[in-house]
Amino acid sequence: MKVYTKTGDKGTTSLFGGTRVPKDHIRIESYGTVDELNSYIGLVRDQDMNAHYKATLAEIQDRLFTIGAILATPQEKEVLKSGELRLKNLGIVETDIELLENEIDSMESELPQMTHFVLPGGHTTVSYCHIARCVCRRAERLAVHLSHNEPVAEIAIKYLNRLSDYLFVLARKLSHDLNAEEVKWIPRK
Repeated sequence: MKVYTKTGDKGTTSLFGGTRVPKDHIRIESYGTVDELNSYIGLVRDQDMNAHYKATLAEIQDRLFTIGAILATPQEKEVLKSGELRLKNLGIVETDIELLENEIDSMESELPQMTHFVLPGGHTTVSYCHIARCVCRRAERLAVHLSHNEPVAEIAIKYLNRLSDYLFVLARKLSHDLNAEEVKWIPRK
């Protein structure tokens, strides 16, 4: 199988099931941003950190591949001609969200209570985590936008929402673990 197919040379691409759409279609923007997020999480995972965080981030990357597949499949193509589900072995379930919530709770139990807004930065690893958080929020916004026009699994949007919370708390925890300076945002008077 060749990497280049030339089928997209005129600005269209195929979704799961074969439907062709313009490359700037909101569905493509949506799952493309999830792919971008997955790459940034890979960058975060490549940093020097606790093995538990790395394992959790790898699990998150796996879940993001699933969300990408969900977003790349129009509703009318979810069932194959044989009657089987196209993504029968893929899905996001409540336990995926509970994992994120449990990780957030665990990290927060080791952090001082947040009393101020924090400026992103203080350490390269923390900054990468904040970038991933911002891309996650964009992916969530695009998935919501797509849901206004076409059905999108609510649990996929919920997962992206919780993931951005996880990435924010992970950034705070990494700041703490790395003894990085957490810069407070102080509004002008």
